[in-house]
This record gives sequence, C-alpha cells and structure tokens, in this order.
Amino acid sequence: MIAQISALDANVLVLNKLWMAVRVTSARRAFSLLCRGLAEVIHVDDGSYSAHDYESWADLSAVRERFEASTHHYQWVRTVRYEIAVPKVVRLLGYDRLPRQDVKLNRRNIFARDASRCQFCGRSFPTSELTLDHLIPRSQGGLSTWENLVCCCVACNARKGGRTPDQAGMKLVRRPIKPKRNPVITMRLGTAQYASWQPFLDNAYWSVELR
Repeated sequence: MIAQISALDANVLVLNKLWMAVRVTSARRAFSLLCRGLAEVIHVDDGSYSAHDYESWADLSAVRERFEASTHHYQWVRTVRYEIAVPKVVRLLGYDRLPRQDVKLNRRNIFARDASRCQFCGRSFPTSELTLDHLIPRSQGGLSTWENLVCCCVACNARKGGRTPDQAGMKLVRRPIKPKRNPVITMRLGTAQYASWQPFLDNAYWSVELR
C-alpha cells in the first residue's frame, strides 16, 4: 500500500474474540491482520455495529459518502486501485485471552493521567518541561506509587524541594489515584476521532464475569 505515514500510523483499537479491548495498534498492523484473515473490522455507525473482512471493508469504503457523513473522522489510505478507510476498531478472530487490567506505572502513563498539567500550579506544559514529584519525598520514606507520584513543572518542583506539600504550603490540583484503565487511551477518548472506542472501554467490558 502507498499512503501517507500519518494514516498508516493511526491508532486502532484491538478487541479479542470475546469483544474485550486488549491493546491499541497502528493502522499498518491492523491492515496486516485483516489481509491475513486474522481479524475483522468492527464498524460503528450511529449506535449499530457491523463486522467486515478486508474485501467487504474495501467495498464499503467505496461508498465514501457514508464515511464523510460520520462523526468519527475516518482517515484514508490509497492503494494502486482504490482508497480504503482506516478502521477504528478491529476484532481478533482467534484470540480469546483476557486483557491485562493492571496499568503500568511509568512516566508516560503518569503524564497522561495528569493531562500534562502541573498538579501544583495547574498549568499545562510540554512533557519536556515536566518532572515527576514524590508527594512524600523518598528521603522521608516515600515510595514510587500511583498515589505518591504527580506531574510537576520545574519551578514548582524546585519550590517544593524535599518536603511534603503540607510542609511546603502547597496544595494539589487533584489527589492522585491509580487509573482503572490505560490513561493514554482515556485521553484519546476526549477527541471525536476516538469516540467509537468508548462502548468497548466501558467498565462492564473489563469487569463482567464470563460464563
């Protein structure tokens, strides 16, 4: 396929065979799965869902007016013979493992949870201008946990120093907690482009008991 890099690098939500979200992948990888018959496209259209293999998805993409009328803002890739819409959601046909529910504690996820905002002054910064702050400093026995780490700008970090917020007379914008799902996905759900992911990421999909 010949396409703009941005379209082939678009994010696609991957469901397992049981319709549970398991990961986010690139459009390039999603098309590979479709072409090999390992996945199907789940098309969300005004509250209804339809499943398509690669050929039927290409046929549906030919009716471009249906996609342009959608609120989900599809991207397109061009092949030698036609253009095809980048799917939002694909479902693996032979993978029934449950999603890993534990969210990794890392810098990217903390920045995403706090929306790249300093949790003391409340201002937004590029990630290159942010640090992580231990609310209870490590020098006072503080641990690296979801509840003890927050996004912090350089100026507030220097002002707080090796003290707790109370000791430094500083208030938190929001008390940090461990997110129930990947905070990077949660951030993306704030845009119309990823609105079609929402039904598959509701808590019921993560917590319902399978019988």
